[in-house]
Amino acid sequence: MPLCLQGEVRVDLQTLLVLTAVSLSPSCSCLMAPMAVALILGWWLVAASRAQQLPRPSLSLHPSQGVSLGDNVTLRCHLPLPAAWVWLYLEGRWSYAKYIDKKQDMTEFSFLSTSQEHAGTYLCQYQVSESEDVSVMSDPVELVLTDRIFPPPHISLHPEERVGTGTNVTIRCWNKDYGAAFLLHKDGHSAPIQRLVPDDVGAVSFTLFGVTPADSGTYRCSYHPKNHPFLSSPLGDSVTLEVTPTPAPPGAELVSRGNLVVAVVRDWAAVLIFALGIFFVIDARSLWIRRDESLGGEGI
Repeated sequence: MPLCLQGEVRVDLQTLLVLTAVSLSPSCSCLMAPMAVALILGWWLVAASRAQQLPRPSLSLHPSQGVSLGDNVTLRCHLPLPAAWVWLYLEGRWSYAKYIDKKQDMTEFSFLSTSQEHAGTYLCQYQVSESEDVSVMSDPVELVLTDRIFPPPHISLHPEERVGTGTNVTIRCWNKDYGAAFLLHKDGHSAPIQRLVPDDVGAVSFTLFGVTPADSGTYRCSYHPKNHPFLSSPLGDSVTLEVTPTPAPPGAELVSRGNLVVAVVRDWAAVLIFALGIFFVIDARSLWIRRDESLGGEGI
């Protein structure tokens, strides 16, 4: 059974050969060739539109982080429609097909005792049960494996530990022998929060600009070894950042209250002026009406 990669359409080779043979046969009129081409193009467009109409599957990794060489890992392809076949692709290397003999909204691909060959970028795709239509690829998922043969990186924090709101904080990580790209991790986040390529001495400086209390927490570093983008070092030692709210300067509360009073008085003054303006307009109108009535009475 042929596989359909993203952006491709499954083509019935036998149908194409028959149509081509008919269009090129000496017994056929030369008008048959354009008709055959139009027929093939129409069939191709119908197949393409069907493929585009199928909802995209989604792929998830379990566990999603912290998988070491030798651990078990499962990739789950979530299916928006009943499927007959599901394919799992390791980008650039191999694919694996699984037949589904009952209706289900998810199928699993499990690896026992993962090795370096399992690390990489994965995608999945499905074929619906009622026809031969094939979906587009899922979004990619990366399987990064921790290899404990690599030493963990070092880490430092500047300024150290407790800082005020609005301070710029630098977290420095280094490993001069192995690191090709460094990742900054924060406890409580499933994915790294920053990634940097090191300088010539194998060090990077992650900067947190204008920190707030939400940036408080424990930070660690890891790195991808050179020539191994889907392998990772173990997490290194941790540093703890504590961000305290900046206290208001002396007298700031009084100034704030004074500003509030001024604003209230200003608003009330505006309301009073507006009311007086309405009053004078109504009073002037009534005076004009009375004068007109008086002049009218004298004329009589």
